[in-house]
Amino acid sequence: MTTGRAHNLKIQRPCRHGHQNAQCIDVVDGIGNVGNDIERYLNLLSIRQRLTASNIANADTPGYKTRDIDFQAEFAAALNGTSPRVLEVNGLAVKNDGNNVSLDREARMLAENALRFNIGIQLLKGELEDVRKAINGGGNDTG
Repeated sequence: MTTGRAHNLKIQRPCRHGHQNAQCIDVVDGIGNVGNDIERYLNLLSIRQRLTASNIANADTPGYKTRDIDFQAEFAAALNGTSPRVLEVNGLAVKNDGNNVSLDREARMLAENALRFNIGIQLLKGELEDVRKAINGGGNDTG
C-alpha cells in the first residue's frame, strides 16, 4: 500500500497480473528483494541452459562458434537490470570445419547449470518457507 499525496488516500498497486485488490498474492514480489534476485538468477540459468543446448545441437555445424555468458558478471549486471550479453567462447580447439564446440565442455556446463539451478530452487524454497511462517504467525508448522 502507498499513500497518495493529494488526498492522503491509501492506494493499492495492482499486482503483476493487474488485480487491484487482494485477489492475487504475487509470490516473488511478496518475498522481496531476495526473491527478485533469485528470480534473476534462475532466469540467467535458463539463458545459459538454452545456449548450452544450442551449442550441443550445433556441434556438427561447420563454422559454428560456441556461445555462452560470463555467469558471475552477467548475474551482477542482471541485479542492476541489464540484459545478459552472449559471447563467443575463446580458447577452444577449432576443428577443420571451423566449429569449436567441445561436447566435454558442454556436458560440464550442463552439470554446473543443474547444480546452480538446484541451489537457486533451495534458496527460493527457504524464502517461501519464511513467508509461510510469517503468514502462520511465526513458528507454527501446519504444512
